[in-house]
Amino acid sequence: MKNLAWVIAAATLALAGCDGGNNQSESAKGAAPSSAEAVSYGADTTAAGTVAQADSASGTLDAQDAKAFLDSAQARLEKIAEEVSHASWLASTYINVDSQYTEALAVERYTSLAVELAQQAAKFDDVKLDPETRRMLTMLKQGLVFPSPNDPKLTAELAQIGSKMQGMYGAGKYCPGQKTGDDEPAGDGEETCYTLTEMGQKMANSRDPKLLKELWVGWRKVSPPMKPLYERQVEIGNAGAKELGYDNLSVMWRSKYDMPADAFATDMDNQWSKVKPLYEALHCHVRAKLNEHYGDDVAPASGKIPAHLLGNMWAQEWGNIYDIVKDDDMEAPYDLTQLVVDSGMSEKDMVKVGEKFFTSLGFKPLPKTFWERSQFVQPRDRDVVCHASAWNLDGKDDIRIKMCINKTGEDLITVHHELGHNFYQRIYNDQPFLYKEGANDGFHEAVGDTIALSITPKYLKEIGLMDEIPGEEKDLGYLMQQALDKIAFLPFGLLVDKWRWQVFNGEVAPGDYNKAWWKLREEYQGIQAPVERSEANFDPGAKYHIPGNTPYARYFLARIQQFQFHRALCDAAGETGPLHRCSIFKNQAAGKKLRDMLAMGASKPWPDAMEALTGQRELDASAIVDYFQPLMVYLQEQNKDRECGW
Repeated sequence: MKNLAWVIAAATLALAGCDGGNNQSESAKGAAPSSAEAVSYGADTTAAGTVAQADSASGTLDAQDAKAFLDSAQARLEKIAEEVSHASWLASTYINVDSQYTEALAVERYTSLAVELAQQAAKFDDVKLDPETRRMLTMLKQGLVFPSPNDPKLTAELAQIGSKMQGMYGAGKYCPGQKTGDDEPAGDGEETCYTLTEMGQKMANSRDPKLLKELWVGWRKVSPPMKPLYERQVEIGNAGAKELGYDNLSVMWRSKYDMPADAFATDMDNQWSKVKPLYEALHCHVRAKLNEHYGDDVAPASGKIPAHLLGNMWAQEWGNIYDIVKDDDMEAPYDLTQLVVDSGMSEKDMVKVGEKFFTSLGFKPLPKTFWERSQFVQPRDRDVVCHASAWNLDGKDDIRIKMCINKTGEDLITVHHELGHNFYQRIYNDQPFLYKEGANDGFHEAVGDTIALSITPKYLKEIGLMDEIPGEEKDLGYLMQQALDKIAFLPFGLLVDKWRWQVFNGEVAPGDYNKAWWKLREEYQGIQAPVERSEANFDPGAKYHIPGNTPYARYFLARIQQFQFHRALCDAAGETGPLHRCSIFKNQAAGKKLRDMLAMGASKPWPDAMEALTGQRELDASAIVDYFQPLMVYLQEQNKDRECGW
């Protein structure tokens, strides 16, 4: 978690929103005004009091008032942020009515303060200010993901809704013996219940289409009760956004990227257009392979792919069906899961491996408290939110991860991703409160994934998981594995927030929530639900980031940025071979370049941070195209006699 995402995250689990597939995060020492300022402004030295006193005394506000306001605002936010973070950690790791109640109260207080400060910040909109003061005020206005109107009852209601939906998701299970008419269970009807983690493992490994369909339908029974809560949350959040000067939440969310809201949406579409041909080629090949494996009745040779066959509960990443997709003569260079299992490492050992990568680049080792306070495995005695997440609870050194780690290659990569958040949080912890976050939220997601791109055979040999580096003849298998996760994810990463933007701006009414969701999934991903869906369902709510209120555009941005970062760091490391073979492990030159950029936090617009690392000021999808070029040539050859598209 981080700053206003350090806490808002508390309400929304901002960095607790890391998207790890089936596995399901911070301030100036913003001091209060000095004694002289306190005399000038009167007895009330709070941020709101600063503005109110100055406004009533002179009728106008000036740059000095703005700076005093920001000092006080950051001090107040920092204090309550830590309280909310601890309450949210408790609610995620001990799910019960008391922890949810405690979290809701803390979030209510934080939200109320954040709304108050955002509205006060808006009073400086017409004041002439230096760029940094203006930037901080804008960030203060945009801090909340779901802002409440300035109404204590609505603030309380919003906090309660958020906590309740996250609790519903975290406690969600599927019990095959409980039929609801959606589909006949494939099991024996015993009262055995599966957690999402357990279902994710079955989805990854089973090739029984009847069981896969049952699990797919079964998990989505958790979300229909969320729908009325979500409708109300959007209603309150839109009202709050309007009080801050935005037309709706859609405009507010899209305005957080140092460019106009519509320009940001256009840039997202432009980047997608660059990688879409690669996705379409992959989709065509995967569909053909599924058809060969399952036959026409289960996996049609044309049109959309049934969502339950792709090895992931949300069909967002397809790496788990590599065994089906690969050609007979395509050997993967290694099985990372098997390497993890054969090593005998524990779940905690997997985290130690991730830490070693970062320390090899010059980062400080994780603090002792990280190892004492993190959640590495799913407890046997209580419900928890297993969705992988990275936290900074005090804006300083109380950093943690929360996972239910499985001994798999996927989770080893997820560990590196989450630690990327933690090391980012820690290296910018001397920045002012409002700057204790990534240059944009995509940066935060991209850092760990950039490191994960260095989990190559060269790296695995250096840490003792592999004896010999496979030859280049096996690179296509590796690139196919990577593409099944990285490329397959791109349209999903784009459409989740496209759906929310349409909901927020009224383009999609509550009566069409599910219809609009599946329209986007069919259009962008070329997949379809395995059974008929209706408005009695609320399938968006079956994806953590919807009830968790975590904006999703960051994940699309991160998929693009990580390759852009990787290319730049490999250049800094002096690597001259193919991008997919480069690892920056132990390279001090690359490490320094990365550390210098991360230490900036959000103190500069993201193009400045991008330029510091890559020499470019724009998002550039060409790096991902370069990385997968050998695979694209292969896919074009395989697809030449197939009818692609959907």
